[in-house]
Amino acid sequence: MAYPYVFHAQAPPPRAEGYTAKQGSVPQQQPQVREQWPAAGSGAGGSSTRARGGGAGWMGIGSGERPLASAYDLVERMHYLYVRVVKARGVPVGAVTGACSPYVEVRLGNYRGTTRHYERTASPEWNQVFAFSRERVQATALEVFVRDRGVVARDDCVGRVVFDLAEVPVRVPPDSPLAPQWYRLEHVNRGGGGARMVLQSEVMLAVWVGTQADEAFADAWHADAASVRGGGDGVAAALQSARSKVYVTPKLWYLRINVLEAQDAVTGGLFGDKVRQHVEVFAKVQVGGMMLRTKPCAMRNPASLAWNEELVFVVAEPFEDPAVLIVEARAHPGKDEIVGRAVMPLTIFEKRLDRRAIHSQWFSLEPFGHPLRQQEARFAGRVHLRACLEGAYHVMDEPTMYVSDTRPTARQLWRPPVGVLEVGVLGAQGLTPMKTNDGRGTTDAYCVAKYGQKWVRTRTVVDSCSPRWNEQYTWEVYDPCTVLTLAMFDNCQLGNAGTAAAGNSAVRDQRMGKVRIRLSTLEMDKVYTNAHPLVVLHPSGMRKNGELCLAVRLTSVSLASVVFLYGQPLLPKMHYLQPFTIPQLDALRRQAMSIAAARLGRAEPPLRREVVEYMLDADSHAWSLRRSKANFFRVTALLSGAASTARWLVDVCNWRKPVTTVFVHLIFVTLMCFPELILPTMFLSMSMTGLWNYRRRPRRPANMDARLSCAEATHPDEIDEELDTFPTSKPNDVVRLRYDRLRSVAGRIQTVVGDVATQGERVRSLLTWRDPRATALFTAFCLAAAVVMYVTPFRVVVLVAGLYVLRHPRFRSRMPSAAGNFFKRLPSKADTML
Repeated sequence: MAYPYVFHAQAPPPRAEGYTAKQGSVPQQQPQVREQWPAAGSGAGGSSTRARGGGAGWMGIGSGERPLASAYDLVERMHYLYVRVVKARGVPVGAVTGACSPYVEVRLGNYRGTTRHYERTASPEWNQVFAFSRERVQATALEVFVRDRGVVARDDCVGRVVFDLAEVPVRVPPDSPLAPQWYRLEHVNRGGGGARMVLQSEVMLAVWVGTQADEAFADAWHADAASVRGGGDGVAAALQSARSKVYVTPKLWYLRINVLEAQDAVTGGLFGDKVRQHVEVFAKVQVGGMMLRTKPCAMRNPASLAWNEELVFVVAEPFEDPAVLIVEARAHPGKDEIVGRAVMPLTIFEKRLDRRAIHSQWFSLEPFGHPLRQQEARFAGRVHLRACLEGAYHVMDEPTMYVSDTRPTARQLWRPPVGVLEVGVLGAQGLTPMKTNDGRGTTDAYCVAKYGQKWVRTRTVVDSCSPRWNEQYTWEVYDPCTVLTLAMFDNCQLGNAGTAAAGNSAVRDQRMGKVRIRLSTLEMDKVYTNAHPLVVLHPSGMRKNGELCLAVRLTSVSLASVVFLYGQPLLPKMHYLQPFTIPQLDALRRQAMSIAAARLGRAEPPLRREVVEYMLDADSHAWSLRRSKANFFRVTALLSGAASTARWLVDVCNWRKPVTTVFVHLIFVTLMCFPELILPTMFLSMSMTGLWNYRRRPRRPANMDARLSCAEATHPDEIDEELDTFPTSKPNDVVRLRYDRLRSVAGRIQTVVGDVATQGERVRSLLTWRDPRATALFTAFCLAAAVVMYVTPFRVVVLVAGLYVLRHPRFRSRMPSAAGNFFKRLPSKADTML
């Protein structure tokens, strides 16, 4: 029975910031159906069983109809023909083998998709979905074949069902999924005669037309992946890795373990009484693949050992690995003896949401390495610990400058969301071929986006340098001063990659570029539709890999809450009340990144480690000569404004532009006569500057700047050094050359830092009497200045000082000033350095 699907409501057109690109490169915000499906036509020869539906035109989309409504209002709607193959029954056995291995083949024009086959069953269940894009299909009939897989001969055709595409119903979410139905199979007569119905064999199918908003879209087999080659499970794994998925990183906790002391852990019989006073005992704690150890404690009293040292780990829910504490003793260099261990499940530790004190606990040590009989018992001592799971911290798994989430671990401490972020991944244009297949360059591109704990991955568009995804995703925003990160990769796990079979972990997906968008730079309720350039560093130099087209919209739930957040700390308050050290934060971030990569790699399809590391900027703290030069130029550009102001002031003082100098004198004298106007004038000038700069405000999110990153003119050897492993894998002569270059750069940095330290030490030496005469002179000057300032009005002092600074060059001397000479003669601690 047919059900017409009618939806008349249309979303209001959002305000959009367009981006002028190539014609047709970025889809419009309200896309229309560009071409109509072919008119209804007859199916294949012979009678057929058809699924009827209402609506004129092929697939119910007529030329006079409105385009189908969809929840995806940021992207262009793409229509697909969905075929769900559920199960079959009554499949006859083969005449030769006496059994059946049925599978289903779905054919639409030149595209063909097949299900997996089952051995020796007459009632198989597949529950697989096939999706055929409207743009790539020109057929008018859909054929579904049930075949019997042959062992020796070719596969036998059990029967088929033919659907006229003009009668296929249209489904628009949030309508419920279309109910599958049983269809009788037709016998296929190869001789060209009439067909007869096979009453005993049936197949359950559901056929409908939908868009990418359909819930079956993500798990469907897409016709554009039909070119994936391989055999058996390799193709299935490759197709699975090409599907779009949503991932969620596990909830991360900081595990704080304070190892206080141990009692009766080391006895004299373990090493002997003669060496007992030289034994060093330390404790090690291992959680998963991370192990930390305390400082050694010299054993003076074997009955009691004290460390009182804190160890911090990153753990993830669900807590799978226990915390294993091992007490070891070292009596001889290079020889450690395990005294005992304690295995503690993480679920026994208390979860702390504030700074309240945690009660300590005693844990018994078990003997390790000494097999005991059941009736025997051995005392191995006990250990005193104070441990808890910290829920008031935000576990950092990405650099602070690119953080996408600042919420604490405990859900009870979360604030309500202040906005909604919607991202439409439209497509890409001008992509560079990343690999060679059959003598021609190909690219199998997919996009990954991360914000907060939610990761999304688009489907892989096979063999296309201008892929179109048109997938839309949504995130809740808890802080607008966060960063959305997107990156594009080339899928090297497909069977047609030509490098390795699917599932081979040695084959890494290639990076194609990254895009970062800081949400605070977006205006509320405005759609930004832009093409972002993709730039990536390659051993041969910087490579431009095309452009990624995105549509981004940030919607505010409460503008007052957004404004309130600007006065709050970026991280939870525990980061400021009880902060970690910088080395601790670096180590904990590496742990968190490793745990996130391991958990996301266990999903199906997995999000590969190289993808997670690139998205989380795993190498952001590694040494790079390119980054060092880029940061130097950033500091230079930052100080250029002050340098320009200083040069302008020198020109004013030297009367190079008399009109400007006279005008500055008038302003200065006026402000000195009316000092109450100084602050209002400063604030008024700053406000006018802000209003003047409004017309030059950025109209689109910032892109990756290759020039600012010093990536355009970087030497290939510097890039190779940046991409090198740690520790290095290069030969000794290359390492020697790079070390000498590093010494040269570090020497200049050392000189600058030393000069800054010298100036600061000279300022401190003014009153420390390291130079008695200089300190006496400065003290006398301060006393005289205090008397003068006391008896002279402040405005007169400032007026005289200002006129002295602005005096004419004929009253100036080319020699350094007395104050500058006095300051340069002051001593510093550089005299005492070796």
